[in-house]
Amino acid sequence: MSAPLLVWDPRMLGYDLGGDHPLHPLRWELTWALAQSLGVTADYRVVTAEVADDETLARVHTPGYIDAVRRASASDGHLGAFGHGLGTPDNPIFPGMHENAALIAGASISCAQAIAHREVERAVNFCGGLHHAMPDNASGFCVYNDVALGITALLDAGVRKVAYVDVDAHHGDGVQAAFYDDPRVLTVSIHQSPLSLFPGTGFATETGRGEAHGTSVNLALPAGTSDASWLRAFHAVVPGLVRAFRPEVLVTQHGADSHREDPLADLNLSVDGQRASYLALREIAESVTGGRWLAVGGGGYSPVRVVPRAWTHLLAIVAGREIDPATPLPDDWLALAAAARPEVPLPIDMSDGIWQPVTFERWDGTVDLPVDRAIQDTRNVVYPLHGLDAHDPRD
Repeated sequence: MSAPLLVWDPRMLGYDLGGDHPLHPLRWELTWALAQSLGVTADYRVVTAEVADDETLARVHTPGYIDAVRRASASDGHLGAFGHGLGTPDNPIFPGMHENAALIAGASISCAQAIAHREVERAVNFCGGLHHAMPDNASGFCVYNDVALGITALLDAGVRKVAYVDVDAHHGDGVQAAFYDDPRVLTVSIHQSPLSLFPGTGFATETGRGEAHGTSVNLALPAGTSDASWLRAFHAVVPGLVRAFRPEVLVTQHGADSHREDPLADLNLSVDGQRASYLALREIAESVTGGRWLAVGGGGYSPVRVVPRAWTHLLAIVAGREIDPATPLPDDWLALAAAARPEVPLPIDMSDGIWQPVTFERWDGTVDLPVDRAIQDTRNVVYPLHGLDAHDPRD
């Protein structure tokens, strides 16, 4: 396997919503620093990003919205009649907003094009994953939907079918909306129940429209779901559907806000459980798409204790190797993290204390655990549409 592609550009740290906003670019800076300190970035061909032009952005977003983002960006944060979800507490206006958002979008598009043209098999943009942005408005901290733009770039380059798996704690609503009528794209989102978390969508009954009926899949988990139950749900739904769909490329979004310490969601995963999900997705890429895999970041609002460790594990796994969870955190990284957030107690290693592989009981077709109702709801609605038996746990 040739070296995978990693897009890293310090200019992307300019996507800074300011003040005490939970989406802080420190999470990207510390991820890059940790991956570099542990030697993970040496496994990659690292390239800088290119700003997506208006014509490219318009493959997903409306011209009126792009113009509004430009005007708001030029306002240097002063409020105006921009509309389109701009200037809200979730989506504040900041200087350079258009350029920085378009830079992150351009990074995911570059990854997609490199995979589509078979220059690489795998690529990562951990600054990407802004999955809430809609065609005509900002939403959920997201200005331009780099994920939808990356998938569109794959399709435009001739890839016939794409599977998208989103493990963020929040529903991947913007990506689902972009392809709700497109049978070429399977979108699978595993998230906390919309009854208890933004954006309030992502029910099992949201399955796609017209010829795309069955290609939108939602697995809505109860608050408090922990490693074993999350993995039980994942393995009961995701591998079977992706195999049945037979995509040419796998695209994955890895929001780290499913972690038990995340302040904006109520799932209960550990870094070890998140690592297990990355390994499972790598196995799907290897067995279904011949290794062709684009991974992006996403949410994650514990920028020191959680996100850098989670995404450094992701980078290692995409590159074809693994970091022992017992690996101590390097002294240089600990010093950098302590200087950035001196009030935050630092972890000591790449684990939350579960050094052995996370074990879980695979779903057996029964409803014994709280998570099993979510599994059954999703399988009952979607599995028959793919020729699968909703009640057979072997599917």
